[in-house]
Amino acid sequence: MSLARIKIAPEFTDIMPVEYNDLVSKATYDKPDQRGWKDIGTRKAGCPESMAFRYILASLPNPADTVMVGSTGCTSLVFPHVAVHNIHSLFGNQNAIASGLKRALMVRFPNVHKDVVVLAGDGATVDIGLDMTLQAWFRQEKFTTICFDNELYANTGGQESGLMQKGFVAKMAPVGKKFEKVRLPEIARESGCHYVIQCTVSKPSLVERVIKNAIYVAREIGPTYIQLYTPCILEIGKNSMEGLQEMRDSERPGERFKMTEYISEPAKELLTEIKAKETERKKAAKAALVASTS
Repeated sequence: MSLARIKIAPEFTDIMPVEYNDLVSKATYDKPDQRGWKDIGTRKAGCPESMAFRYILASLPNPADTVMVGSTGCTSLVFPHVAVHNIHSLFGNQNAIASGLKRALMVRFPNVHKDVVVLAGDGATVDIGLDMTLQAWFRQEKFTTICFDNELYANTGGQESGLMQKGFVAKMAPVGKKFEKVRLPEIARESGCHYVIQCTVSKPSLVERVIKNAIYVAREIGPTYIQLYTPCILEIGKNSMEGLQEMRDSERPGERFKMTEYISEPAKELLTEIKAKETERKKAAKAALVASTS
């Protein structure tokens, strides 16, 4: 897939919406060095999950060679409208699908980085799909798993999930959670993931950094895991203006979503090397700009 997929036939340019014309003329789809969350503008009030989805798509290092594997949930309704390859798996088997897909892509395109990124909710990742999630990590499959943690089954009415916090009462969990939140980031680290992050999506620049790092590490070394707090404001009794503040409150020191980061030694070496190359690229670009204007 390439930028040609979203281009407009010349005879239809004048009748297409202004927003679409703007997308095509200014898109950074085929310019990985220019891609980032700023490409989609500033954040606005609304659903934290939709914010996270947009930040992730804007942060993919190479969207033309990326396949997203999803599961049942709100994002599965959005993928058909996005110019990124995607597979909608059965509920819970997304990491099994991603494992076979990544291996097939490595055989079919041995000289091209084909990134596979799993995107699923806490129900698919830690409840129904936990076995397949863990087995992919045990096998050291080279793809990134992203969990949208809204601490319940938001898409199906508010049932209890393993990532729900203890004591929380939801619409379809009226007696409250009886045990503590499953510590999946710790499990991921102990299961062989080389890059593990837990954070909210209140800071788009942070989301961009960790998404890119996770994908780079998965390409070269092994599995990576990112757990993002994306509260369903409808299910926790908030209004559309309170989602961002809910995330900020939950990431304060001592709170359950304070940022945590684990990087294995091989991953540290790789990221240090990538950072050094990026620094050199920026220096060269700046020098070229100065030379062209002098």
